[in-house]
Amino acid sequence: MARVSVVGAGAWGTAIAKVLAENGHDTRVWCLESELKASINERHANGLFLPGVELPASLVATNDLLEAVEGMDLVVLAVPSLFLLSVARKMLGARSIMEGRTLIAVVTKGFIETEKGPRLIVETLEDYLPGFYRGNLVYVSGPSHAEEVARGRITGLAAASQNGRNAIRVRELLQNRYLLVFPSLDVTGVQVAGAVKNVIAIAFGMLDALKADSPDFGDNTESMLLAAGLNEIMALGRALGATHPETFTSIAGVGDLDVTCRSIHGRNRRFGREIIEKDILAPFSGLGDLIARIKEIGYLPEGAVAVSHVMRLAEERKVPMPITAGVHRILDRKVAPTDFIKSFLQSMSGRQSGLEE
Repeated sequence: MARVSVVGAGAWGTAIAKVLAENGHDTRVWCLESELKASINERHANGLFLPGVELPASLVATNDLLEAVEGMDLVVLAVPSLFLLSVARKMLGARSIMEGRTLIAVVTKGFIETEKGPRLIVETLEDYLPGFYRGNLVYVSGPSHAEEVARGRITGLAAASQNGRNAIRVRELLQNRYLLVFPSLDVTGVQVAGAVKNVIAIAFGMLDALKADSPDFGDNTESMLLAAGLNEIMALGRALGATHPETFTSIAGVGDLDVTCRSIHGRNRRFGREIIEKDILAPFSGLGDLIARIKEIGYLPEGAVAVSHVMRLAEERKVPMPITAGVHRILDRKVAPTDFIKSFLQSMSGRQSGLEE
């Protein structure tokens, strides 16, 4: 039995904590809300973020971050990308972290804004954690909606690290009869796939909503968009230093993209649909205003946070990403969703995904 902790009690963090506790580990979960702590400890439920799921009685919640991480064998970071760095800095008060005795895994998807511009999560954390952690962090991603993992639906994840032994150790702690974990050495590729697919899913959600009222759009159209989105993910991944092409054809790439675009549980797909169905962008003047007031949405579509970072990285490396550019313009209130979707699909006939000379 290992001593493990999950930092962040959102839906995914809670699901991971449930898995670890059910695997027989001494498991804690850190949350901000005092009422959520009471709910987990007393009623064994997280009705705020993961309703309808009974949690193990052995799972203990705390509002004290240092208490949550001190002396742990494994700490899993599961807070949103907007807050990840500030939480990681506070963890430096734990002696076991400062001495590098705790293995750290990350399940947060997206990018982090730094003085050097947007950067991948793992490389950013490595700049703030003690030097021991450079090359030793483990990034966990894959097609894994919390609602299904928490209910024991068979799911696959990739655990990526430059240190293969650490990836295998995380697999040993997480894997059980319904959660399969596959080690990977492609830390960059797995991160890029996990972050950019959220942007593509917003476009997919918009198209999915438009499909209901337009004879021009169907399942075939959505598959074309999904394939073009995968091409964008692969192109940026290669530009940023992904090491294994098969990352993008595995569960970390096409698998995660597919479930994020098509699942009813996907927040980014939902956000895209609500742009069409509920005009959810109407109260916001542009993307900056949307990010500043993102809590007003009622849930966090990570793709809305990531899209500016993706665009900047793509422009710096001269990687064409028309879907991402369109989502960026839509969220910034520069173009109507219907106009973009139609113009993009029409342009596809000329490009044929880059196959023409």
